[in-house]
Amino acid sequence: MLGGAFILSTLQCASYKAETGKKLIWSDEFGINGLPDAAKWNYDTGGNGFGNNEAQFYTEKRPENARVENGKLVIEARKEDFEKNKYTSARLLTKGKFSFQYGTVEVRAKLPEGRGTWPAIWMMSERMQKWPDDGELDIMEHVGYHPGYIHASVHTRDYNHIIGTQKTDTVSVNDASRRFHVYKAEWTPEKIEVFVDGRKFFTYQNKEKNYGAWPFDQPYFLILNLAVGGFWGGKEGIDDTVFPQKFEIDYVRVYQDLKKTK
Repeated sequence: MLGGAFILSTLQCASYKAETGKKLIWSDEFGINGLPDAAKWNYDTGGNGFGNNEAQFYTEKRPENARVENGKLVIEARKEDFEKNKYTSARLLTKGKFSFQYGTVEVRAKLPEGRGTWPAIWMMSERMQKWPDDGELDIMEHVGYHPGYIHASVHTRDYNHIIGTQKTDTVSVNDASRRFHVYKAEWTPEKIEVFVDGRKFFTYQNKEKNYGAWPFDQPYFLILNLAVGGFWGGKEGIDDTVFPQKFEIDYVRVYQDLKKTK
């Protein structure tokens, strides 16, 4: 099974390379059951709200909250008492293990559902010193009280939701919690574009050529998480009857132009 998955991935990568001029530089195909690959993923842990008043405790190396099974990464939010929190979940990131500057990110995923769920696929600076000055790119966010609407955003010093200037857009994906879809970001020195299943719905251009508006000329790492509640995800409360909920990821792939990888 593992060998077959590797062959399929190799063929897919060769086809993508030939068609687009891009080369796969990092991926996780989630081919081995158990905990997420420790060579690729770290955990953020704790129950301090993570700046968003989130309700969950993010655990580490706990298969109830993050595991690989049947070729998928499963991030599961559960209604249970843990430390001083009433919910558990997981937040995985590649910080310190993989970061990159410019490229294409593709994540095939099926989202959880229910009021209070808040899954995300996003990126932050490997050199993060101050948020939002050093930038954040949200490739996919979905809040359960607004089902079927996928959000993409950037946060910078000059453009962020704290001061009401955020750059964001949405697209309707009615079956996002029933079927897998491919969430993609293309990042160049000139612009960032975000897609669902090849349909572009968000563009942010490097028009002002300054760090306050465009801090994206530096390495960024990947983050996958499923929050519960929070200022946005819990805006209309948390429906405890929906738990447990799963955020399922089929693969994560990062490509770069062949010219950048020679």
